[in-house]
Amino acid sequence: MLKTPLKITTTLLKFTAIAGACTLALSAHGKTQLQYTDQQKLHDIAAQVSAARIGSDIQTLVDFGTRHTLSETKSDTRGIGAARRWIKKEFEKISAQCGGCLEIIEVKDTISGEKRIPNPVEVVNIVAIQRGSSEPDRMVMMSGDIDSRVSDVMDFTSDSPGANDNASGVAGVIEAARVLSKYKFNGSVVYAALSGEEQGLFGGKILTAYAQKHDWQVHGVLNNDMIGNITGINGVTDNTTARIFSEGTRVVETKEQANIRRFRGGEVDSASRNLARYIDTIADRYIPNLDTMLVYRLDRFGRGGHHRPFNDAGFAAVRIMETNEHYDRQHQDLRTENGVEYGDTIEGVDFDYTAKLTSLNAVTMASMAWAPAPPKEVKIKGAVTADTSFSWQQSSDENIAGYKIYWRYTSEPQWQFSKYVGRVSQYTLKNVVIDNYYFGVASVSKDGVESPVVFPGDVGSFDHNIK
Repeated sequence: MLKTPLKITTTLLKFTAIAGACTLALSAHGKTQLQYTDQQKLHDIAAQVSAARIGSDIQTLVDFGTRHTLSETKSDTRGIGAARRWIKKEFEKISAQCGGCLEIIEVKDTISGEKRIPNPVEVVNIVAIQRGSSEPDRMVMMSGDIDSRVSDVMDFTSDSPGANDNASGVAGVIEAARVLSKYKFNGSVVYAALSGEEQGLFGGKILTAYAQKHDWQVHGVLNNDMIGNITGINGVTDNTTARIFSEGTRVVETKEQANIRRFRGGEVDSASRNLARYIDTIADRYIPNLDTMLVYRLDRFGRGGHHRPFNDAGFAAVRIMETNEHYDRQHQDLRTENGVEYGDTIEGVDFDYTAKLTSLNAVTMASMAWAPAPPKEVKIKGAVTADTSFSWQQSSDENIAGYKIYWRYTSEPQWQFSKYVGRVSQYTLKNVVIDNYYFGVASVSKDGVESPVVFPGDVGSFDHNIK
């Protein structure tokens, strides 16, 4: 297996050289490289995720035979109905062990008249909510898809184990709930098992509408779709990398907002993109032997996933998944042809790898739920001056110790420099020219846990209601 991919080594060398040169050249202006407060509790969370439990849950989901959206709902042993009830019972067991800390709900609707759901079918999501102690309506969510399919998307009777796509994601969601339910957070953590993905992303659409109706402040959706395969169709076996897909500008951006962005920048600094950067940073600091690839695209080329309905509504949402897909194991009838085995069976899932990506999700959600909310109303100015000035809305959250300003060269994928400025609502970076960098602001808790970085203006806001 590839333990240190070449791209990681060369990227680190390049970053070290650039960052070192920048620090030497710019130290006279008070710039510093990134600094952060290490959180032992996040290391502890990462270490608690169990590959054995995940493997057992994947096997249970596979044993339901098929989990097709149109499949059997009355049986206790086969079909999506049995799978949904089992997932709900697992959440109930977890909740019983934490004194009823999970609010377990079914978020559902009846869908019909669609190409892949022509007749009325109830699409049911199983959702567990771990309410925050001080900001119960501020949410970070991990999702996985219950349903599976074979070659014919309308075939709801043939065996469709869906081990990697996407029992791996659902097993990760359940395991994250087991681990994080032992802790208390300021914000809420949501664990979502979604239905109807293969038939048209209907589960995500239904939950998105529910979140809007109930005024959830969703600051991050981590959609996990295929997090168990380490050997790709390209012949590469690699258990050390993962991809994070994130859209650039919001699809809900208005014409006026687009015009402002044209002159101020922000094409690569949507809330979703900075959520992806946050996850990438978590991987570097807390998940051993994992390098995440930031993919600047909504999803794989021409394809889709269950984070998209949340993006469509303006929420920050990303897709987390394996780096090397094996297409013989996706959307295939179980068969052997010319010596090649087809089908999404459990033999194609690496439980340790699924546990690693589950740890990434769990640590990210814990960090965001412990951190204060991302700053609101972040604004910037500094045209034709030597300095760059910022302002933001002062929060009343007692958990906030202060704020940190970040900046980077416009061609760099990750934040390079930062400066903690305390509990203020405005600050000026002296002799840092606005034309040369991209900037952002993060909230910092009294324990030193940070929110994602917010790019100034509507383009980077984590408020999905920005119009």
